[in-house]
Amino acid sequence: MSGPSTYEPKTGIERWLDQRLPVLRMMHDSFVDYPTPRNLNYFWTFGAILMLCLVVQIVTGIVMAMHYTPSITEAFSSIQRLKRDVPFGWLIQNIHATGSSMFFLAVYIHMFRGLYYGSYKAPREVLWILGVVIYLLMMATAFLGYVLPWGQMSFWGATVITNFFSAIPVVGVPVKEWLMGGFAIDNPTLNRFFSLHYLLPFVIFGVVILHVWALHVTGQNNPDGIEVKDKSDTVAFTPYATIKDFFATAVFMIMFAAFVFYLPDALGHPDNYIPADPLKTPPHIVPEWYLLPFYAILRAIDFAIGPISAKLGGLILMVGAIAVLVVLPWLDTSKVRSMRYRPVARQFFLVFVLVCLALGWCGAQSPDKVVWQAGEFSIAGSYAAGAAGEQKLTATGNTLEEVEKTFGKQLAGAIASNGAGTLTKTVVTPFQFKVTQFSQLLTLYYFAFFLLILPILGLRETPGRVPETIAKAIGAKRAAATERGA
Repeated sequence: MSGPSTYEPKTGIERWLDQRLPVLRMMHDSFVDYPTPRNLNYFWTFGAILMLCLVVQIVTGIVMAMHYTPSITEAFSSIQRLKRDVPFGWLIQNIHATGSSMFFLAVYIHMFRGLYYGSYKAPREVLWILGVVIYLLMMATAFLGYVLPWGQMSFWGATVITNFFSAIPVVGVPVKEWLMGGFAIDNPTLNRFFSLHYLLPFVIFGVVILHVWALHVTGQNNPDGIEVKDKSDTVAFTPYATIKDFFATAVFMIMFAAFVFYLPDALGHPDNYIPADPLKTPPHIVPEWYLLPFYAILRAIDFAIGPISAKLGGLILMVGAIAVLVVLPWLDTSKVRSMRYRPVARQFFLVFVLVCLALGWCGAQSPDKVVWQAGEFSIAGSYAAGAAGEQKLTATGNTLEEVEKTFGKQLAGAIASNGAGTLTKTVVTPFQFKVTQFSQLLTLYYFAFFLLILPILGLRETPGRVPETIAKAIGAKRAAATERGA
């Protein structure tokens, strides 16, 4: 993509090094003279933002590891000691904890941008797959890190997720026991999770290098989805792209700093500030916000499908929700990359974004929470008390608890006036649409978008006219803007 190198050593040391280890030539060709499509917008700055987030997480994680004790009796107190007694420990811990949320926020924007502009299409399939691998490693690293503070959510989150492995036929139970280092969450589990959490960021860094390498081989995609034809379509990476990257990163860091200094606990769960107690289960166990959509998919199946249990079915769907991203380059049959020229696909994509946000909301709610119901709860009963005769009792309301409370008061009054007797009652339950059913509908659309909508639209949709070159696309936009201004 970049063509022959234009680097020319200017000093004797540079010439000597260039003949033996051309690292300066590689840096120049990759980050200075690298040809960049001239129509990139600010969505393309999230690559640089993600690199910064990764470095921040690795550096702060190394410092935190110097003070962390992977023991179920000391893990929680070691985090508190870091925040209270270590100089600037509170800042390091806040940056690391908030940094994981900022990392996922940036990667979700990066992924949605790739989906919208078709960055997964040929010849960038390997580039996209490496990105999915990075995302999967990030999810594993985040889950492992969530366990380390050893609060209530840490312990019970680890218990819930590791138990899902037991649903895998034949190998499930051995894998679960290997992962936990025993038959229950204990010291071996914490040690293993700490070791893996420390190791995986360096694995991510290695895959990121491959990701950037693949990017420089195929070249960057652009908002119009047009391949670079000649030099008129590109500008040098420095200073044009670097200035834009620096500005976007500065804005992102302002938001990052606002959370670190003013809202450090806003993105966490308050129960995780309570030491882990195996004898006290939280009323509602949830992961961090960035894993909530997949947690909702995991819980969407609450029924068995033939020999497949509900637990295994949920696990298959959750894994499939990520696996479908790997094969996406071959599922989308459209010849046009960018949804800028695919109006129908663009509408379905906007719905898909809303579905992902709604899945995140569902993951944060109790599965039994009522989203919508038709009608009211009601209880109708007759109370008979000897010679006093029969007395009709009825109560209605929006919740069963509210109705039973009212009905109970009526019954108590009847007993007080008529004495002991017998009661027969009938409870009428209205139609209820709960979070579980909502998650099932959203999950259905999630998979339909990749497996049905994109393949069918690729064959049936008539896209708009795509300019032949990036330069012509820019010229057309400028002419249209001038015409609107006139």
